Formats: sequence, structure tokens, C-alpha cells
Amino acid sequence: MNSNLSTPADLQLCYENVNGSCLKLPYSPGPRMILYAVFGLGAVLAVFGNFLVMISILHFKQLHSPTNFLIASLACADFLVGVTVMPFSMVRSIESCWYFGRSFCTFHTCCDVAFCYSSLFHLCFISIDRYIAVTDPLVYPTKFTVSVSGMCIGTSWILPLVYSGGVFYTGVYDDGLEELSNAVNCVGGCQTVVNKNWVLIDFLAFLIPSLIMIVLYSNIFLVARQQAKKIENIGSKAESSSDSYKSRVARRERKAAKTLGITVIAFMISWLPYSIDSLIDAFMGFITPAYIYEICVWCAYYNSAMNPLIYALFYPWFRKAIKVIMSGMVCKDSSATMNLSTE
Repeated sequence: MNSNLSTPADLQLCYENVNGSCLKLPYSPGPRMILYAVFGLGAVLAVFGNFLVMISILHFKQLHSPTNFLIASLACADFLVGVTVMPFSMVRSIESCWYFGRSFCTFHTCCDVAFCYSSLFHLCFISIDRYIAVTDPLVYPTKFTVSVSGMCIGTSWILPLVYSGGVFYTGVYDDGLEELSNAVNCVGGCQTVVNKNWVLIDFLAFLIPSLIMIVLYSNIFLVARQQAKKIENIGSKAESSSDSYKSRVARRERKAAKTLGITVIAFMISWLPYSIDSLIDAFMGFITPAYIYEICVWCAYYNSAMNPLIYALFYPWFRKAIKVIMSGMVCKDSSATMNLSTE
């Protein structure tokens, strides 16, 4: 028996003439076009912006540093969000239907969670890197080497991928909620219903690294203020070459920490509403209206598009690298050794 025979004429289905099809609740043409433009812009910025960050750091030898390798790896995670997550979520959010199959739904959800936590872990390691660089700038090069950066990058990828794969491919995330999960995942649906235990674990996995970053950056800015006052106090005195070098290094590291601190703040502001909403939903019986949930989700997704904009605003080397790449000069053999410094 066709499912649409029992469906009122004014209701639409994701799949006509298919038993168990989800109801389709599309937007009117005007809002639909606006949403496609807004969500599509986020996906384009996430893909091309982060691609430019990766190319800039990997191509120009001057940018080969432990911190920048972490930034390039972070950009890779955001790039993958723009490629594997945002376009398909855009269709689901606007059309209220999932047209890409059940298997890809699981893969999509797995990527969504994995790349989110990968970004979080990258930012946590970057905050540790900046803490060492600001508090002990002269010893920093011997403490945070390229090999240490590589281990941080490996950890930031392996743990999230193993965790998300283990949770979503084993099906443990909806233990005890099988009836609700089956109801929302009709034909044409791709909604993940997560039980209280896993939501709590997810929230703690977000909260603990976030608290670590808050503590580290608070200490970074306290130390930075102390260093700035110290430099002011000795500014009127004859400064030795050693003191001058120390002050230049400290100033450079503080500037980098400030920019990356803005990146961390942007991440937490973007993801905090979704994390809180997920926690409330799981413990209050999934009471969040669909449109509130979508707003929280897309605030989180848009974080992947924000980082390249932050770098463009605060990093002169990134702006110069973009000009070189976009002008085609990057194809020249000598471009890799170009000086991108504005000092």
C-alpha cells in the first residue's frame, strides 16, 4: 500500500510512493533561495579559504614552523567540513529531507563529529604551543619542535576518527532510544538521536579542552602584560643587543598568541550553543524546536569558514601569500623561497 494514500493532499513526502517516507516541510521560494545563498557561502568560504591557508603554509618555506604546521592541519579539518559535511547538511536543512542514502548518512555524521573534535584538539595543542612560546620564548624552539608538532597533529586526527567511528558505526549512541531513532530516521531522514551518556561524554570532551585553553590563554595574556610593562620600564635605558632581541621575540610571540586566541574564542562561541543545546535536549526529552537546532548547527559549521577570515585580518603574511597565489606567481620555481615578512 502506498504511503501517500494515507497522507493528506497538502502534505509532501521526501519520496513519493514510498512506504515509510518522511514528511517534507520545504521553505517557500524566497527564504529557500536566501538560505541556499547563506549556507552555500559558508561552504565555499570553508573550502577555498582553508585551501589557501594550507597551500600558503605548505608552499612557502618561510612559513614552515611547528605552529604553522598545526594551523595548516587545523585548516585541513575545516576544509573537510566544507567538503564532506556542509553541502549535504545544507540540502537536509533546507529541503528537510536526506537524499543521499542511509550509509552515507552514517559516514556524514561520523565526519561531522570527527572533524569537529579534530579542530578542538588542534586548537588545544596550539594554545599549549603559544603558552610555551610566550612564557619562555628563547627556550621555546627546543621544546616545541617539528616532531612534537607532528605528534600533536597525529593525536588530533587519530583520536577523533577512532572515537566517532567507534560510536556511530557500532550504533551504541542510541542505546535505549531505538524507537525514537527509528521514528526520526524514516526514508529520507538523517537525524542522530544520542542518549544521555554519550551526550554527556561529548559535552565533557568539548568542555575540558575548552577550559584548558581558557586557563592557558588567561596566563598568556597575564604574562604578555607583564612583559610589556617590563619593556616599557627599560625602554628609556640603554638596551643591550641581548635585551633587544628578547623583546623582539617576545613581542612577535605575543602578537601570534593574540591572533590565535581570537581563533579559539571564535571556536568556542560558535560551538557552545550547539553543545549546550545537545545537553539540554538529551536530558529534557528533545524539546528543542527544529529551527533552533538548525541555527545552532550552522553557527558551529560556520566556524570552519571563519578562521581564514581571521588570518586574513591579522596575519600580513597570509594576505601576501594570497596575492602571490591568486596572481599565479606561485607557479614560479623561486616562489617557495619568497620573503613574506612585512617587517
